[in-house]
Amino acid sequence: MLAPASNIDERRRLLDVATQWPLIAGLVLLAIPTILTLGEEHWSTEAGAHAPLVLVTGGWMIYRKLRETAVVPEPGSGTKVALLLIPSLLFYVFGRAYDYLILEALGLYGAVIAIAYRLAGGKLLRELSFPLFFLAFAIPIPGWVLDQATAPLKHFASSITTGVLQFAGVPIVREGVTLYVAQYQLLVEDACAGMNAIVGLTSLGLFYAYIMRGTSWRYCLLLMLFILPIAVLANVVRIIVLVLLTLYAGDQAAQGFLHGTAGLVLFGSALLLVMALDSVLWPLFRKREIARA
Repeated sequence: MLAPASNIDERRRLLDVATQWPLIAGLVLLAIPTILTLGEEHWSTEAGAHAPLVLVTGGWMIYRKLRETAVVPEPGSGTKVALLLIPSLLFYVFGRAYDYLILEALGLYGAVIAIAYRLAGGKLLRELSFPLFFLAFAIPIPGWVLDQATAPLKHFASSITTGVLQFAGVPIVREGVTLYVAQYQLLVEDACAGMNAIVGLTSLGLFYAYIMRGTSWRYCLLLMLFILPIAVLANVVRIIVLVLLTLYAGDQAAQGFLHGTAGLVLFGSALLLVMALDSVLWPLFRKREIARA
């Protein structure tokens, strides 16, 4: 008995995907040294601590989507793959050779997209667009971007902290991003500016929105708009807590175990606030979407 033509075509497409193992092997060889370097130089710091979680959850999102979708993999155009893969490999080689970790990571990310397109095709790649976008949060942010964004955030956070504590009667004055409280001098560093919390909260907020609300881009963008003030507010509270700990428990207590603990507790509180905000925003968003339809 002859198999239906549709089944034969589907098997051929799957076979074409299976024969692309040299591309997959090459991607693994590229990824291993980059992931090891990222783990040593970036993901072990506060600025990149969210990245391993992004990789794990992003991989799970892709796996889940592949199990749910009815789209059959169909190898993409070799010309389009080359147009993306060649510049990605150039970025990767340049970054690897001259120790530009960001370029190396960007090159690897581009290679992942190119090979995914080659294996899955355009239709399936569109189905995976949200998880693939989410994985980009594991890439380090360029230093000049951090510098430009962190400087005003540090000034804003230190100014708000000073105003709140002065209103509460705490003897504190500010000079730039340096706070003087009693006999102590405290510098608001980059970690307290809020950028780390913004990136971490945005990635976790998007993951939460994806799991709970699906892949509505408009809603995800709406939720991201609220994450910025929540992250800044959380870091202002963190600075206030550390100033009060320094004043009443001493500098050693504030800069020791309690320093990290305060950051974790406030980050968790900010994430809970994002979830609470979602429970309010989602019904309003759905109501508006239904009205538009």
